[in-house]
Amino acid sequence: MPHHVTIESLPEAMEMAGQMEAKDGWEEGSYRGAARDALVGILQDRMATSVDRRLAEIERRGGADRRNGHYTRHLLTELGDIELSVPRTRTFSAVGVVRAYARRVDRVDRMILCCFVLGLSTRKVGEALLPVLGEPVSPQTVSRVAQTLDAAVSAWHRRKLKNRYRILVLDGVVLSRKTGAGAVKRPVLVALGIRKDGTKEIIDFRLAAAESEREWEMFLTDLYRRGLTEEGLEMIATDGGAGMLAALPTVYPDVPVQRCWAHKTRNVLDKVKKPDREKVKRDLHKISHAENRVKARKAARRLADRWENVYPKAVRCLRKDLDELLVFFSFPTLGWRKAARTTNAIERRFREVRRRTRPMGVFSDRASMDRILFAVFLHENQRQGTGTPFLALTHNS
Repeated sequence: MPHHVTIESLPEAMEMAGQMEAKDGWEEGSYRGAARDALVGILQDRMATSVDRRLAEIERRGGADRRNGHYTRHLLTELGDIELSVPRTRTFSAVGVVRAYARRVDRVDRMILCCFVLGLSTRKVGEALLPVLGEPVSPQTVSRVAQTLDAAVSAWHRRKLKNRYRILVLDGVVLSRKTGAGAVKRPVLVALGIRKDGTKEIIDFRLAAAESEREWEMFLTDLYRRGLTEEGLEMIATDGGAGMLAALPTVYPDVPVQRCWAHKTRNVLDKVKKPDREKVKRDLHKISHAENRVKARKAARRLADRWENVYPKAVRCLRKDLDELLVFFSFPTLGWRKAARTTNAIERRFREVRRRTRPMGVFSDRASMDRILFAVFLHENQRQGTGTPFLALTHNS
């Protein structure tokens, strides 16, 4: 005599489905549709009960309310996309039942978010999830989840900032984006902060039209208005871009500016013939790694005496920014000097951005650029212990 089991709860239903899937001989089509129908029935029944209880409670209080029809709500589950008819009253909707269930099975939404982070198009997201869900994902569903991610990115750009950094590192990275006129390269302005415990955090970034004074001033002014003032900020490290240097006195006039030794070294060596580059590089290293500022200036004089007649442009390139190159000596410890003398911390994160975006070629639009940068930078922050995992952020937003 067959033994019948009555499934009375969602957890039991999902557990049973998992057991069925693990056993040999079960064909997906034999239970998937029935399981989906059962899930719809359970949720519809719970929503109806929720409305009944609401109306009964209002009546006990002496209030007035009445049923006000239904509206359609789609829910993407591990059993596929289900369509629900959500009942409501004049003052209440039973959609809370759907949301409560969705919180248990948000893995599908998170998978879609991951697809966007990987740079997949809306069409490719649906294709990628087809083997997992057993049916196509509708464009409407993908768009809804994309809007969730975009809302989280927007909220991150608007969040309040705190004065908890000793060093602010500023730099830009150039990425390609599709436009009506073809692929166009656009800079991304980035701010990284080094906290008092030495940990690093990407504070924010801005998709800009150019690395101009105006674009940098708008970016820095936004950071300042959100709370990143000069308080506690001891130094700003930059690559020496003209637009950035012009904007800094307007927003952070009292913070010393340290020019990046890595960028300066490349600029100097570009003016040196290849056979002499290693020698000049060693002389530059003696300046940047000197024991103190006095010894650094002595090393700079020795470099000038040795190479000025051979490479006058290279020596002039070093000499015109020497004061700004030695600002990092104001830190008493070697660790902080190392952190301040280059923009390498931000350059390493740019390399990760390029590694992740190289297979994509060019971004389809501005929103896709924003998503991938947001995901990469927040992942790097999480590794440093200075940020929230982006999937958790999107889920809570």
